[in-house]
Amino acid sequence: MKKTNAMRILDNLNIKYEASEYDDDVEHKLEHGAAAMTAAKLGVAPEQVFKTIVFRSEAKEVLVFCQSAVSEINLKKARTAAGVKEVTPVKEQELLALTGYIRGGCSPLGMKKQYRTFIDETALLQEVICVSAGVRGTQLKIKPEDLIKAVNATVCDLVLEK
Repeated sequence: MKKTNAMRILDNLNIKYEASEYDDDVEHKLEHGAAAMTAAKLGVAPEQVFKTIVFRSEAKEVLVFCQSAVSEINLKKARTAAGVKEVTPVKEQELLALTGYIRGGCSPLGMKKQYRTFIDETALLQEVICVSAGVRGTQLKIKPEDLIKAVNATVCDLVLEK
């Protein structure tokens, strides 16, 4: 397995992780069961699979949010956590230029710049969570506390209640 920037960062910080490769079917939509499919391939519960969502504020600040892939993000909670008036998703075609990653392979670790990062508090309910290693088809299993430390994240409630 080829080392990604995310893996090198964790190695440099002496943070333990497990990298897992799986067949990526390029289906990354929550409504199509992406979390459950990825979880099954990794042998973990769906709520342990965390997605990375990149937004822009009204002031054009890039903001990174990580939350369980079984949940939708609550935009009001995201705005409140970041202390901004508005957040809009970064367009898929802008993602690579801003982060160095493509959709479905966006890791909160090793982006082109260190953006403010917010991780949903449900991460702390898990022994380990899975986040993208920076390429499609590779996930990192990591203790949530270690990820929070590695990206200097703010822990907050981001989940849209149904």
